[in-house]
Order: sequence, then structure tokens, then C-alpha cells
Amino acid sequence: MRIVIVGAGLAAANAVEELRSQGHDGSIALFGAEPHLPYNRPPLSKGYLLGNEDEASIFVHDGQWYADQSVELHLGSRVTGIDLDRGRVHVGTDEHAYDRLLLATGSTPRRLPAADDAGGAVAYLRTLEDSRALKAAFQPGRRIVIVGAGWIGLEAAAAARTAGSEVTVIESLDLPLLRVLGSEVAATFAELHRSHGVDLRLGASVEGFTSAGAAETVLRLGDGSEVSADLVLVGIGVAPNDELARESGLAVDNGVVVDERLCAADPHVYAAGDVANHRHPTLGRRIRVEHWDNAIEQGKVAARNMLGQDEAYTRLPYFFTDQYDLGMEYVGNVGPDGYDEVILRGNPAGVFTAFWLKGDHVLAGMHVNDWDAIDPIRALVGAAVARDRLADESTDLAALAGS
Repeated sequence: MRIVIVGAGLAAANAVEELRSQGHDGSIALFGAEPHLPYNRPPLSKGYLLGNEDEASIFVHDGQWYADQSVELHLGSRVTGIDLDRGRVHVGTDEHAYDRLLLATGSTPRRLPAADDAGGAVAYLRTLEDSRALKAAFQPGRRIVIVGAGWIGLEAAAAARTAGSEVTVIESLDLPLLRVLGSEVAATFAELHRSHGVDLRLGASVEGFTSAGAAETVLRLGDGSEVSADLVLVGIGVAPNDELARESGLAVDNGVVVDERLCAADPHVYAAGDVANHRHPTLGRRIRVEHWDNAIEQGKVAARNMLGQDEAYTRLPYFFTDQYDLGMEYVGNVGPDGYDEVILRGNPAGVFTAFWLKGDHVLAGMHVNDWDAIDPIRALVGAAVARDRLADESTDLAALAGS
């Protein structure tokens, strides 16, 4: 059986590894639009951008590993079409046959055309080249303006401030990460960045960009104020790279529509990672997750199912962040129906845990700088708990998770 993987990121690399570990001895061809071997993206806004990790460390495997695993690597090769009827992918005028196809095409940063068209220095963060350029740009005294206070925007702000740059973050919502964390916890991140000298403009809109060239861009805000930047970094989210699937006739709705097993409408096609809009059996709804852990684990499950297993992907969303001296891990998903209450344990200005509940059901949990807490948090998410016991900080989390 010949397996073709389109995309050369983390989901693809883990799918390859799992295919071989499961005993698949057929051919595997991996096509990546970037010229690089598959690499981890979190360091691009964390350790590598901060200068704490070298470039070689971000790659999942070196080239020799793929050779040893008899993987056909087609790097710098963008797949331009899929023929579902004939089981072929097209790269320009070339055709490549498949018996099973995995789409792991990832996502692309959403553009801000007004910034792009102004003619100043504008950056986005997705690729190794993007991170290299930002790393060089974050210098003492440089004026960095970041549009968007999501995970990427805040991590980049922390890296820029650590490098000595002057940083302004512009966010349309009243708090950073408000949609993800709610006001109870999002306020912690606002205070964190302000305490490190970030000029955090919340509830702000950008009305226009003016530039006389690459040297300086002036952002005009909705309140009439102006902010000058040597570099504007746009971090307003990403969109799934699902055009290839759509053009082939596969069902697409904010990503490639797949079932619990990560299988698309065509039984020979699977999707994993950022591009997969997955029917989650535990959450009872569709979800598309844009995080490192999801890419790793979905790549593995898709690989096993391409080999004939019948495994639902049930892992709950997980993500982490590192900003200054704050480290955080989060498990779960609040979902569109929201939550009733957030229970905080510990000191929100230091070490704490937080749980989002609806009724007595734990929807999500997180910790800040409490590294022993992630396992009991993971065990509690999805469970029913007594609120008074969860709120009682004398009750050990591990004991509560085991009760």
C-alpha cells in the first residue's frame, strides 16, 4: 500500500513515524511546500525566537532518519491538485499515485491588507524564515507594534521585550485572550505584560496605516491617537489551508471535514492537524484545533487508521505557552455554550490553577507555574465534581481527581 502525505509539518512527521512503528513496509511519499524537513513550530514564537534554542533543535528528525525509514521526501514541492477518482496527486505536470492520502497542510496567518498595502515593514509569524527575521528585528530600542493579543502576539511581545525592544500591543477586545480564557484569567496576562513594560492598548481599533517607506509605519487608532513602529507584526489568527481539498471536491467547512477517525468523505483520504475539522466524540461537536499537541496525536491516529485500525480521536485539546517567567498548560475546551463559573486556586499573580465549569461539569482546566498539576487537571476535565471541594484549596487536586 502506497501512502502519500501532503504537508511536511508536525502532523506529517508523526504520521510517518507511526506508520513505520506499526509495521507498514510499503512506500511513503511526503510532499512539503517549504524547503525544510518537518519541524516544530512552537519554538518559532518561544525558545528559538528568544534565542534559547538553536535552529537544529526544532527539526523533528534529521534527513538521515527519513532515508533510513525509506521515505520519499519531496520538499519545496507544492501539491497543486488531487484526483480522487484515480487516486493521484498532482505536482505541476507530474502525477503521484496513492492508496491512502493524508492531508496535513496546516494553516496560514490571516492577512491585514491595509497593513500590507501601506508599504512599511510588516511581518507575520508562521515559518522558520518568519521567526529568523523577527529574531533579527527584535533589538534594543526598536519600536515593535503587534496587532492582536492572541497566543502568537503575546509570545512575540515577550520575546521582543526580552530583547529590549519597545513594544505596543493593539487588541480590539477588552482583554488579551478574552475569548479563550474569559475575563477572570485573561486579566492575569494583561497585568503580566504591563508589568514588563508593554504598552497594551485594549478595546482599540486600527483605522489606518501610513508609511513613507520601510523605515517607519504610523498606525492611526480609532480613538484618534497614533503609534509609530519600526516593524508591525500582525497576529490576528490563522486560516486552514483547505483549498486543495475544496478544489478536489472534498467537504470543507473551516477545514477539511473529517469524522471521529479523521477520515474525510472519501474513504481513502484522511486529514490531521490544523487543517482537520474533526467530529470529536467526547465533546459531541466539531472542533478544529491549531496546537502542537493536536498535530502530533492526530498524525499518529490518522496513521493507524490508514493502516486499517478503527480508532476514534478522543484526546482533549491541549496547549501551552511561555511568556517571561510564566509557564502555562491548558486542557479542554469551553465551547460555544460558555461556562457558568471559573474556580481559581492559588495566587493569580504567581502560581495558580483555574477550572472552567458548567454546572458541576469541568469543561477545561489550566495551571500557571504549577508543573505537578497537569496530570490531575487532565483527569478532572470532563468529570463531574463538587464545586465546594474543588474550590477548597486544602483539597489535594490529585486526590480530587482520583475520587
